[in-house]
Amino acid sequence: MVTTDELMAHLVPPREFRAARFENYVPDDKFPSQAAAVREARAFLGLKEAAGIKALFGRREPVKAGLYLDGGFGVGKTHLLASIWHASSGRKAFGSFLAYTGLIGVLGFANAVQAFSKYDLICIDEFELDDPGDTMMMSRLLTELDSKGVRFATTSNTPPNALGQGRFAAADFAREISAMADKFKMLSIDGEDYRHRPTEAHVPSFSTDALSQWAHDRVEEGKNVFVDDFDALLKHLATVHPSKYADMVENVDALALTEVRQLTDQVQALRWVALIDRLYERQVSLRAGGTPVTESFSDEMLKGGYRKKYLRAISRLGAMSSQ
Repeated sequence: MVTTDELMAHLVPPREFRAARFENYVPDDKFPSQAAAVREARAFLGLKEAAGIKALFGRREPVKAGLYLDGGFGVGKTHLLASIWHASSGRKAFGSFLAYTGLIGVLGFANAVQAFSKYDLICIDEFELDDPGDTMMMSRLLTELDSKGVRFATTSNTPPNALGQGRFAAADFAREISAMADKFKMLSIDGEDYRHRPTEAHVPSFSTDALSQWAHDRVEEGKNVFVDDFDALLKHLATVHPSKYADMVENVDALALTEVRQLTDQVQALRWVALIDRLYERQVSLRAGGTPVTESFSDEMLKGGYRKKYLRAISRLGAMSSQ
């Protein structure tokens, strides 16, 4: 049986952001809000301004208990969130919104509050605003932990075409966590996706022979490669709690999927999203056959309540498929 401490040990920045620091975040001069976000993130931790970066009139307001970073794909929100985690002292946790809700599901709410009460800082990447139940649960958790002196930093999961310069998402966040919204400093980070990755990525489908050759080549490179049937994978995901998906992919470097199809079941689709997030965090290379993997969510799903999650997943599938 996995212990609470073992589950909590996974709450660290993913491999992609283990080296993320304020010093190696490079603001785009065309978007001053990026440099401003670095200043605010450092101030949130009580750090001095970096050399050559000064505020015009100095700090005019007290540092709040929470910091909310709002913006589109690829503007560096998660890099800054990981930088906050790395630069902070004391006990700290870093995880996706889904990682935290998964842990609450495993531990139970009261036990989760008890466990997180021992922390000084909680970093939540991609706070979900499209699931009322989970959002309410996380808002309640933040309220409970705030009363115990825990601080928070979080990012939004809003895609570019839903932003309106990012401020609509910030307003949604404030409304959904109204019990303690005034404790958060809201920052909007403007900019373009630094990876120049389209929001709606499209990747080719590969034949079985091409997938086998690709997998063989990765093995020759010394990679840990897995080849799975898409439906068999979905069936297995149904037997594993999403909080355990990180363990499932811990040793995966490359994944080839056969017979991918478009999903019609919302529960399956959300499990698939959770796995995509864990694969992306590990920077797993991906190839697939059947329906192009970026088309695994139906048009109906992309118009529904989980649209933001599915758009993010498509973007990440495109990124992994281009590696």
